[in-house]
Amino acid sequence: MSFSNVFNENKLLFSKGQSYNQPMFPPNSAWNQNATTFANSGQIGTIPFGLYIDTNNSIYTIHRQNGRILIWMNNSNDTNLILYTQLSSSVYSIFVTTNGQIYVGDSTSIKSNSYSNQTIEIANVSSSIIYGLFVDINNTLYCSMYNEHKVVKKSLNDSLSTMTIVAGNGSQGSTSNLLNNPNGIFVDTNFDLYVADSNNNRIQLFRLGQINGITVAGNTSPNLTISLNWPTNVILDGNKYLFITDTENNRIIGSDENGFRCIVACSMSSGATSNQLFYPRSIAFDSFGNLFVADQFNNRIQKFRLSTNLSNSKIKKNNDSIFSFHYLGPTSTSTSTTTTNVNQSKSFKEKLKKKSFFLLKSQRVDLLR
Repeated sequence: MSFSNVFNENKLLFSKGQSYNQPMFPPNSAWNQNATTFANSGQIGTIPFGLYIDTNNSIYTIHRQNGRILIWMNNSNDTNLILYTQLSSSVYSIFVTTNGQIYVGDSTSIKSNSYSNQTIEIANVSSSIIYGLFVDINNTLYCSMYNEHKVVKKSLNDSLSTMTIVAGNGSQGSTSNLLNNPNGIFVDTNFDLYVADSNNNRIQLFRLGQINGITVAGNTSPNLTISLNWPTNVILDGNKYLFITDTENNRIIGSDENGFRCIVACSMSSGATSNQLFYPRSIAFDSFGNLFVADQFNNRIQKFRLSTNLSNSKIKKNNDSIFSFHYLGPTSTSTSTTTTNVNQSKSFKEKLKKKSFFLLKSQRVDLLR
């Protein structure tokens, strides 16, 4: 049997039609609590932000100190392609389309990059840093405007198209139609938009054509979900369940039909051991269901292997309906190694005070550049 056949037979079932992986996990799936370091500061530089994995299991990130895009092709353990794109140190987000086009948010500019090292600016969003980029199945580009508290979109099929607002209105706030420092975004195949509304400590869902968001996790949710502290990334699996980077709690949250729970780094304490994270940012799955995390203040990318035995597991089939609340469970969460009550969350500020320095939320961007 060829390597390619072995590779394909052991992949999880995932949704088709997009460039990213959406494994369909059985309920209560578990990940090894001790990660392996996929890439360290010697490879990726310091303070990593953007991370992307395509359906061929090629892994993309950005070395922010030298402005290069790094690519591990087809599940390789070694960086085997470097794009010398001369990006700035303020490049924070990355998205790769099915045709291999690489989009990055470089300071206030959105740039398109190709494997031939050609970089083209396709849009500029004035004074706002771009922490979230996404291209939907209709080839529409979305970006979150952190400083302007909104999400905008632009068709990539029409070079004359302009940015239009799809969430928020530019004013900072916590009502259903407002955002407060949005970070990561995700657009599903129904064109519903999910936003990590960081400074409101919640995940907002904006259904297609609606200006009022629904809180599906965190503060202001009408349903019992889970407490979040500065969430910065949200992705969906093939069953449309949420996975969230709970950044200032230094953990990753997952969900399924039984509700929300912490899935890795559940001590909620920052650290550099294999079972800890320190200010995690982007997350992504490979096609085997392994979870990769840009572990920002540890200057590394961590890989948490899926440990659930799938051979005898029943995999839930994809559901075309949008996110629903019927599965939202209790706020007490557990893993095989730890049990955490979400109401006992300690803020990131408290942890940093113990380290003899204090980080104001308004200073985050300056610190992380």
